[in-house]
Amino acid sequence: MSPARYIAIEGPLRVGKSSLARALAERIHARTVLDSEENPFLKDFYRGQHGSAFRAQMYFLVNRFQQLSAISSNQSQMPVVVDYLFEKDKLFAYINLNDDEVAVYDEYYRHFKEQLAPPDLVVYLKATPEVLRERIVRKNVESEAQISDEYLTEVTRAYEHFFSHYKASDVLVVDTTQVDFVKKESDLNELLDELSRPVRGTQYFLPLGT
Repeated sequence: MSPARYIAIEGPLRVGKSSLARALAERIHARTVLDSEENPFLKDFYRGQHGSAFRAQMYFLVNRFQQLSAISSNQSQMPVVVDYLFEKDKLFAYINLNDDEVAVYDEYYRHFKEQLAPPDLVVYLKATPEVLRERIVRKNVESEAQISDEYLTEVTRAYEHFFSHYKASDVLVVDTTQVDFVKKESDLNELLDELSRPVRGTQYFLPLGT
């Protein structure tokens, strides 16, 4: 089996996607594409301002499509590691938007998605809502302090449901609840070693931790 050349890292907020994407890209000499956190509507969304969810979601949708369409059209043989999966956009849209907004959103989503190639491999990082809350507090981003425990639980469940049905790419499911590869180099190296092995279908990896 040829090594994956397009790898996506996915999982809920503060599970460590960007950190792993950078470390993995360095290990396999790949280009890194990171999801933009510069969304002008995100702060209003976390504060619950009316209409901000739709504006934030459409901003993310267009921005992510522009980033990933560049990968699909690139003929270079250099591997690419992305810290999100395009389908995650729809996952959050269905959590955050009302029915009328979803109807509009879906038209754009379908148009964009059919133009994008799926990754060769998806690494799904999972953690409990309690662990995610600890990492949000540690990261100390002002706007994220507004995120409720109920919302974190809903997002975690949505990811679990999504990946129980996802078949478009090979998937490595990694439980990060007991490890912290952002802070501990040994945990990171254990995961990078696992990613050096072929993945077929959906496989599960439970790190030993330190």
